[in-house]
Amino acid sequence: MERTFAALGAVSAALAVAAGAFAAHALRARLDADLLAVFETGARYQMVHALALLAAAGAWTRWPGPLLRAAGWLFVAGTVLFSGSLYALALTGVRGLGAVTPFGGLAFLAGWGCFAVAAWRGR
Repeated sequence: MERTFAALGAVSAALAVAAGAFAAHALRARLDADLLAVFETGARYQMVHALALLAAAGAWTRWPGPLLRAAGWLFVAGTVLFSGSLYALALTGVRGLGAVTPFGGLAFLAGWGCFAVAAWRGR
């Protein structure tokens, strides 16, 4: 799991940097300020949770097990649902896509909860 989460975290971080650059350079002139802020929020949360995946990879040697595994996969799911829905909303303007975003937020929260319990229980 540690290699999987490290690789996914690194790829997700690179994509978050690319999304931020895309927002700053290509979207600034094309989107209104509200939708640009939505896109940038997606990039920010993606970066935070890419780093969370890297933390989960690093923690794997100390607290391996189902809770830490769940945390990593919940961070991945949260990124897809939360950041992905915000990117799609900003680029298409379809407000209904915002209905998906809270599910990503719940996945992030559940991931942090699993991470905390894994750390608390330790070995």
